[in-house]
Amino acid sequence: MTSRPTWDQYFMTITREVAERSTCLRAKVGAVMARDRSILATGYNGSPSGMPHCLDVGCLVYESTTPTGDIEQNCFRTIHAEINAIAQAARNGTRIEGADIYVTHTPCIHCFKVLINTGISRVFFWKPYKLETIKELQDHSGVELIQVEFD
Repeated sequence: MTSRPTWDQYFMTITREVAERSTCLRAKVGAVMARDRSILATGYNGSPSGMPHCLDVGCLVYESTTPTGDIEQNCFRTIHAEINAIAQAARNGTRIEGADIYVTHTPCIHCFKVLINTGISRVFFWKPYKLETIKELQDHSGVELIQVEFD
């Protein structure tokens, strides 16, 4: 008897493949929104449609300081995978309230805030990323964060 991936592993495998379309030089991130075992939308990090990509013209990295004094680096060119998935759903008229999202990395604080407001109920992730920055939002929002394990 062969083993089958769980539904969460199945969607995370697709998420990891979506990330391969990323045009970001710093991290390949993918996102898949699903409900009732069906994919609603996908996204990966990269430039807006029709704009130059970091792969082709380089990154536009800037630094900012968080309230705790940590220095963060972000790119002006890049839209995060979660936001691109939300945009794809909106463009196609797909309702995402109550859906789950699978992301290769836990969302940044900005994406997590947007996911809360879209009504996403659970965030499945493969790799943890700055979990401490979204802890308070998670505690107050009730959005579940679930790590998907692979063999």
